[in-house]
Amino acid sequence: MNIQTKVVNALMEREYEISFAESCTGGLASAAIVSVPDASKVLGVSFVTYANEAKIHYLGVKEASIAEYGVVSEQVAHEMAAGVAKEAGTEVGIGITGIAGPGGGTKDKPVGMVCFGICIDGEISTYTKQFGDIGRDEVRAASVDFVLRTLYERLN
Repeated sequence: MNIQTKVVNALMEREYEISFAESCTGGLASAAIVSVPDASKVLGVSFVTYANEAKIHYLGVKEASIAEYGVVSEQVAHEMAAGVAKEAGTEVGIGITGIAGPGGGTKDKPVGMVCFGICIDGEISTYTKQFGDIGRDEVRAASVDFVLRTLYERLN
């Protein structure tokens, strides 16, 4: 059984709904859930908030957080996860923000760095993963795999 099926089943068991706030993954995490039969029982809405303005407007990310920590930060991922759960009215909210490449990286935030926020019933955990400069599509796919596996562990 693939990880997205395990996540959908775990959400259905708990009667939880999930929402995503995706930046660098551009909807791939939502699409992974939608690939599972019965996805409509757990997923009603998600946001692709690629621009900083979209994160602020739709998710309530603070401009000050972006200015202080940068858009690719655990602080912003935390605010994205909390914001999407609140806006969508879901028990689970996921925030993903990162640098998929090939450009955009810096010494402190290299290509392949992705930050995640996972909100479950208002409790938020954040993570940073360095996938490396493995290619844009590979960073995005690795990000989805990581966040779904981490969510599954947290639900169990």
